[in-house]
Amino acid sequence: MAELTTIARPYAKAAFRFAQEQNAFAQWETMLGLAAAVADDPVMRSFLRQPSLGGKQKADAFIDVCGEDVLDESGRNFVALLADNGRLALVPVIFTLFHALVAEQQAIVDAEIVSAHELDAADVERLVAALKKRLGREVRATSTVDASLQGGVVIRAGDTVIDGSVRGRLARLAEQMNS
Repeated sequence: MAELTTIARPYAKAAFRFAQEQNAFAQWETMLGLAAAVADDPVMRSFLRQPSLGGKQKADAFIDVCGEDVLDESGRNFVALLADNGRLALVPVIFTLFHALVAEQQAIVDAEIVSAHELDAADVERLVAALKKRLGREVRATSTVDASLQGGVVIRAGDTVIDGSVRGRLARLAEQMNS
């Protein structure tokens, strides 16, 4: 995965700089998000691996699947560039890197809140406010349920992981007792 990230990074940075110059982060996130979903499709992955097809054929098919109404001219040019360089399969990685660059630029962090039970909106808002204060950034949160936590929450925000679950506390206690 590290090698794919290394190869994809210059493309993500170029897309980021272009979107920044055009003040079009939202548009590029939409285009790259859709393109990533298309590139991640098993049928498309199989199609892109066909050595008998040239870059233009792959780009044309890819753009047709994405839809010209979603990809503007710059998006279509980006897809064509990736196809010419044999990099269309990297679009999901490019999208992830692009999204991270935008989040960094806008001082936003994506947070995943995993709880043992469904949280109501007020609980999520309190957790988001606490994260915003701790991280000094805007927080976009998603909430999921994992009953195996037994109680409490686990929060993943960027490189930060806060494990306040019963399962996590029991694991730490067991580790201390075994030391």
